[in-house]
Amino acid sequence: MRIAVYPGSFDPLHRGHLAIMEHLTADRDFDMAYLVISPQSPFKDPSKADSAERRYRDAVAAVALHPDLKVRVEDIELGMEAPHYTIRTLDALKCREPGNEFTLVMGADNLAGIRGWKEYVRILCEYGIAVYPRKPYDAAALRESLCREIPEARIEILDAGTVDISSTRIREAMAAGEDMSAWLMDGGSK
Repeated sequence: MRIAVYPGSFDPLHRGHLAIMEHLTADRDFDMAYLVISPQSPFKDPSKADSAERRYRDAVAAVALHPDLKVRVEDIELGMEAPHYTIRTLDALKCREPGNEFTLVMGADNLAGIRGWKEYVRILCEYGIAVYPRKPYDAAALRESLCREIPEARIEILDAGTVDISSTRIREAMAAGEDMSAWLMDGGSK
């Protein structure tokens, strides 16, 4: 099976994430998507690690509300030692499921910083990346630059629409007392 590996903190999981998962599994050539809950990104606030189990449970509940999705919420990183490098997660999935083909899913914003990732050349060449648009990044230009540098790189630009919302924006608005339930993947059912 061809599996899209979509990692992130997903704090909270929102309609933009849902649109990407729908695109990956309904409109793309992926048999399934694994939503990988990351306890702690090496690039983000360490306090995220404390909420990993809650974010995992919330993601399971939110995905369950969309039974048509071919998505499995993955807790593989929750049992791995820090730091949580993407290459280690991809290798662990490949070891666990050697018959599957894994492709990393990321936004154009992450593609812009991929050169700072551990073993990014292996990620690009061995696993490949499916990139969804993120403003203001030019995914095609980023792809072209990386492919010039690494001709074996496999980078696919997803023809997915953009949803102009982020988990950070939702958290900030909720902290300010705004009702953001319409943006949440679970419809604010918590």
